[in-house]
Amino acid sequence: MPVLSELLTEFDGEMAVTRRVIERVPDDKADWKPHPKSFSLASLTQLVATMPGWITRTMKEPAIDLAGGDGYRNQTTASLLQQFDGHVREARAALASAPESAWGEPWSLKMGDRILFTSTRGDVVRQNINHLVHHRAQLGVYLRLLDVPVPSMYGPTADESWG
Repeated sequence: MPVLSELLTEFDGEMAVTRRVIERVPDDKADWKPHPKSFSLASLTQLVATMPGWITRTMKEPAIDLAGGDGYRNQTTASLLQQFDGHVREARAALASAPESAWGEPWSLKMGDRILFTSTRGDVVRQNINHLVHHRAQLGVYLRLLDVPVPSMYGPTADESWG
C-alpha cells in the first residue's frame, strides 16, 4: 500500500529527528521553564519521548482515556531515550502490521465518560505525528534559550549545517 509506505517513511524521518533533539536535553536543567505557565524541560521532554506510544495505542485500542494518567516526573535523558526508542519500535510495528481496514475505523479520545473527539485511526495517527512535531519544536526553543546547540531538523540551524 503506497500510503502506508509513505507514512512509514515520514514516521521514520520524524522519529530520527526527534531522537536527535531529545539527545541534546541537559539533565541538570530538568526543572527549568521559559515561563511560569510552561512545562518544565523534564516534563516537555518526557511528553515528546512518550508520544510515539500514543500511535501504538491508537492502532491497538478503540480509545484512550486521559483520566487517571500518570503525570510527569523528572527522568534522565538516557532513560527518556530508552523509552522513546521502545515506543518508536512498537509504534512502527503497529503501523506496519495494521490491516488496511483499520485506518478507517473510528477512534475516540476520552476524559472519563466524556468523549472529547472521535475520528478515524488514520486521521488520529497523522494528528499524533503532527502533535509530536509541535512539541519537538517547543523543545528546540527550550534548547535555544538554554544555549544548547539545536540540531538540524528540516534544514540547517545556527548550530548545525546540512548533515
